[in-house]
Amino acid sequence: MSYTTWQKSSFSEGQGDNCVELAAVADGIRLRESDEPDTVLRTSPATLGIFIRAVKDGRLDHTH
Repeated sequence: MSYTTWQKSSFSEGQGDNCVELAAVADGIRLRESDEPDTVLRTSPATLGIFIRAVKDGRLDHTH
């Protein structure tokens, strides 16, 4: 049986079931919403890093 340790940001404290959780596993990174734990996205550390940098840089902000 495999066991995955899920972590959430300290910014999510007090948010109940309203946060994103991440887990590092042998073949990459897993992400899920705490209120939908059975839906899991898979990615690599490099791809997650690119996404986080894009968010921080505002490259995903769309104003119309």
